[in-house]
Amino acid sequence: MILKILAVIVVGFLAYILLFKKGREKDVITKKDEKIEDEMVECPTCKTYVSQKEAILSNGKFYCSKECLLNK
Repeated sequence: MILKILAVIVVGFLAYILLFKKGREKDVITKKDEKIEDEMVECPTCKTYVSQKEAILSNGKFYCSKECLLNK
């Protein structure tokens, strides 16, 4: 009886690995291929880092706030 239970558990485990492992591998591969679209840039005035999407661009430089832009 114990052997039958162990056999069912082993077969279930193997079925789980075969059916769901490929899905996990695809997720890992797509995550490796994703590129980081946002970049951290340094404010030339206060030397803090800010997201490039949130920064203020002026004369080719990225500033973290309007105060830093005006105090350049």
